[in-house]
Amino acid sequence: MADSDRRRSQFVPWRSAGNRTDSGLTADEVVASTGWVFDNRRGASLEQFVETGRREVARYLDQFGLGPERTRDMALLEIGSGIGRMTAAFTGRFGSVCAADIDAAFLERCRETVSRHGRPERLRTLHLSDGRSVPLPDRSVDVAFSYITLQHCERSDALALVDEAIRVSRGTVLLNFRSWVRSDVLLVPLGWLVRRLWRVPVVGRRVSLMRFATRLGWQANRLSPDEVVAHLRATPASSARIRSIAVRHSHRKVRTVHHEGVDVGPMKRVNRSHWWLVVEVA
Repeated sequence: MADSDRRRSQFVPWRSAGNRTDSGLTADEVVASTGWVFDNRRGASLEQFVETGRREVARYLDQFGLGPERTRDMALLEIGSGIGRMTAAFTGRFGSVCAADIDAAFLERCRETVSRHGRPERLRTLHLSDGRSVPLPDRSVDVAFSYITLQHCERSDALALVDEAIRVSRGTVLLNFRSWVRSDVLLVPLGWLVRRLWRVPVVGRRVSLMRFATRLGWQANRLSPDEVVAHLRATPASSARIRSIAVRHSHRKVRTVHHEGVDVGPMKRVNRSHWWLVVEVA
């Protein structure tokens, strides 16, 4: 195993799921057979899977003030598209969508998903081969978006992707993070043990196909708003481009940000362990 792959052991289930998507199964079979990664407990069909993403896209974009009438001529970058659960809905609301993921097999399925449930003429895909950089020009998209992805990255990779999102955006950056809650006192050490187990040949691959083990092991980082804001303000390239920073969280888990000039407030239907970074780019 290469050093970079060993450091990113949380991607073992993703590679396993990627191999599954590339095995000749139908899209519905892929959704049913990769539930240990995508957590599609409630539906075994691609249509049901995509519908969950459609509802979340509408919920979050509307709360961020990005209604359909505003976004129809915009370009969006989705960091962590997977097989297109939310991408299909994005293509219905944005003029163009760039779906980016670390797994090329997922991107193949993403194109299929959008062809069946979205607007394929508005889609392009982008392979994030190193897991930390986005091969797009500066200021090339209006909105950079990521949901339940950055928590799966190593801390340094997640922060690098924040910088990249700001670099390629000419408008708004919307990034979802997972922060500390009380249950993490147990979950984080257990997740570390599971990721160690994934490195064991043969046994590790089998364990990575188990839903419970994957739910523990894929939580690779916890980043607080203060950590992310401090990183941005200490990074000259990002800091120079930021016009405003906001943090949005669940009303059940109020975040305290110890940095001046950050707009902090709650939003509806946010997981208590999650928070959103909202950056307007100059």
